[in-house]
Amino acid sequence: MSFQQLIGDLKKKIYAPVYFLHGDESYYIDEAVNYMEEHILSESEREFNQTILYGKDIDALSLISYAKRYPMMSNYQLVIIKEAQDIRNLISKEGNEKRDPFLEYIQKPTPTTILVLAYKHKTLDKRTKLYKAITKHAVMLESKKLYDREISGWITQYVLSHSHRIEARAAMMMAEYLGNDLSKVANEADKLMLSVKPSEEIKVAMVEEKIGISKDFNIFEMYSALATRNVYKANLIARHFGANSKSNPIQQTIPSIYSFFNKIVTLHALGPRKEKGELAAAIGVSPYFVQEYIQASQSYPLPVCMRNIGYIRDYDLRSKGVNAERMEDSALLKELVYKLLH
Repeated sequence: MSFQQLIGDLKKKIYAPVYFLHGDESYYIDEAVNYMEEHILSESEREFNQTILYGKDIDALSLISYAKRYPMMSNYQLVIIKEAQDIRNLISKEGNEKRDPFLEYIQKPTPTTILVLAYKHKTLDKRTKLYKAITKHAVMLESKKLYDREISGWITQYVLSHSHRIEARAAMMMAEYLGNDLSKVANEADKLMLSVKPSEEIKVAMVEEKIGISKDFNIFEMYSALATRNVYKANLIARHFGANSKSNPIQQTIPSIYSFFNKIVTLHALGPRKEKGELAAAIGVSPYFVQEYIQASQSYPLPVCMRNIGYIRDYDLRSKGVNAERMEDSALLKELVYKLLH
């Protein structure tokens, strides 16, 4: 079941006896749990019928004992297990001849209990009997990490869903700076939306100010300098990144530069006759930005791109101390930028 389907059913008061929420992306798991916590039971019902536990504090048998209780003056009791991946003995070893009480509970749950397991930062092994039982007898939500190229679109839709708008470049800047942790991204977007009226658009300047991104020295300005082979500007930005490594860690900067050149390689593979919309979709950027990449593809022939990707991989390893004498991150980045541009 998708997150939207799950929330849609909950709003209609269609409840299942067991919900298993798992996956690498914690955002949707937390959102689903928060909604259930606030909306399934009324305020008066929660005092006696809502139990919130943490996986590290219980084992499978104590979980079952909570689940088998009956509600008081309510149609349901709600039992939420946060950090369910830490429950002791939740998953029995395959081939174990002993009874598996939790597996038996999943197959025949207490109808007046709504049991919610938030199994975060990992997925349940699909080969286990428990996984098969959950898919058959319970509601399962798998919350997957988004690809980096999907984050700016997610930000745009998130802002629109809250009756606001955001510039394409502002959404891209947030995506590059914040990464693909949706909880962090949503939190920063919420702060931005508090600063604007519903009719106003969130602009680049606001993102720079509220999130703390330097106006002149950010990864987008680095892209622009590389695209136009502006040696002076690229070196200024590299020097700034090196002097402010906490805000611009090399472990974040190098993958971003790799992504830039990888997009150029994709454009070379597609050829020059494609429409801008097709090119933008292929490299995962807004049509607003595609001209910059087209210009970069003219500045960097395919052999030069491949050479640069080799440099980037080499310096990525060196930044992690692999097969190289340790150098300051600032020196590594300046050296890499020099090689990319020459």
